[in-house]
Amino acid sequence: MSSTLWHERAAALKIDGRAFIGGQRVWSKSEQRFDNLSPVDGRNLGQVARCDGADVDLAVAAARVAFEDRRWAGKSPAQRKRVLIKFADLVQQHGPELALLETLDMGKPIKYSQSVDVGATANCLRWYGEAIDKVYDEIAPTADSSLALITREAVGVVAAIVPWNYPMIMAAWKIAPALAAGNSVVLKPSEKSPLTALRLAELALEAGIPAGVFNVLPGYGHEAGAALALHMDVDCIGFTGSTKIGKQIMQMAGQSNLKRAWTELGGKSANIVCADCPDLDAAVASAIGSIYFNQGESCNAPSRLFVEASIRDRFIEKALAMVPDFQPGDPLDEATVMGAIVDATQLKTVLGYIDAGKADGAKLLAGGAQARTASGGFYVEPTLFDQVDSSMKIAREEIFGPVLSVLSFTDIHDAVRQANATPYGLQAAVWTANMSKAIQTARALRAGTVHVNQYDGDDITVPFGGYKQSGNGRDKSLHAFDKYTELKTTWIQIG
Repeated sequence: MSSTLWHERAAALKIDGRAFIGGQRVWSKSEQRFDNLSPVDGRNLGQVARCDGADVDLAVAAARVAFEDRRWAGKSPAQRKRVLIKFADLVQQHGPELALLETLDMGKPIKYSQSVDVGATANCLRWYGEAIDKVYDEIAPTADSSLALITREAVGVVAAIVPWNYPMIMAAWKIAPALAAGNSVVLKPSEKSPLTALRLAELALEAGIPAGVFNVLPGYGHEAGAALALHMDVDCIGFTGSTKIGKQIMQMAGQSNLKRAWTELGGKSANIVCADCPDLDAAVASAIGSIYFNQGESCNAPSRLFVEASIRDRFIEKALAMVPDFQPGDPLDEATVMGAIVDATQLKTVLGYIDAGKADGAKLLAGGAQARTASGGFYVEPTLFDQVDSSMKIAREEIFGPVLSVLSFTDIHDAVRQANATPYGLQAAVWTANMSKAIQTARALRAGTVHVNQYDGDDITVPFGGYKQSGNGRDKSLHAFDKYTELKTTWIQIG
């Protein structure tokens, strides 16, 4: 579709910012609303319900009633499978609409909203639908006089709080396994990107998920999010976002009813390129493409690039030749590969880190400035710093923007030590032709995922999550069911 047609669709768009509770679109009880500003050009897309504790009470009550009367939990796995597959089909059928909402809401290029976000969301829903009737329970190896059954049961009411960088995908990672297992869900999207979550709720109802089973509450974290974390009738909460807020979520879970709290948090991922890298061009393309994808607004972005000293100059020369390909453009143009930063606050944060890098003595080789200022939106040039050391702020803190820091090393053990010298542990990578060194390095890196001779490998079948302050538990794969189910032992005396 041409840029002109996308802009025409955007101009004609009428959003519905009401919450979704008990199968109905409703404004918040307080009638408070907030403006939804697009990072593409600063326009006001419309008003969105500002939900708070009163709305959380309503949504949780609706979810609880739906769970207790077993309108969803009581369906067989095969029945839930059919509904989730239909849900996935509807996501694909409404792909252009959802992609447009995603791009206007958080600024990512329409090219990727279509090819990545819509497809990954539908695939996630379909995969968990297909998986649930293939998950078997167990019989323990007890004595002949006993029979011990080990079964999985839905945990109950699940709260899911998701971030603004991948609104649909992050929502799907939470709601798909939770719904497949038979839970009722209350989803709180980020106030910066609530639109696709609200539309997903309507599609879920159309697919056959009963009213009350899936509810969506837009609103601010300190209001709706905190109320969910503190709610005494929420059994489990899944959160993706910053480490700072993740700590607060876990504290609130403990202060209330000791609800399960699962967190996928920040990252400062290290990408280690050794002199014996088997394909330097591939390593460069991966390093540059991965840090600037989604405007650098990815928790797993490889923002710390460790390059062995003997190949550093060649690597940087090749990298600088690629940087211009990622200049930000109109997100509604399908040729654009880097779009807008999500809002003015995040723009200011990213520019502040760039200033800190300069002040700390890092050498700015590319970018470093705001871009496309005449658009009214929020854009930053792809930025590359050289001569960075691990003590600098840009090497220690998560930036969540298109900023790459290059560090040099001469000894792989020192590179691993620096890579691990962070409170985060989400992802890492090593590039080397020596498989023994690759395996030893992968074992030494304290991260939930370690890539070897690539960075972007990903599939719904593999778990995603981190070590240390990058969170606990895992999204994706069958392991996600561990978060949203209880294990019950039924001991039967038969002797």
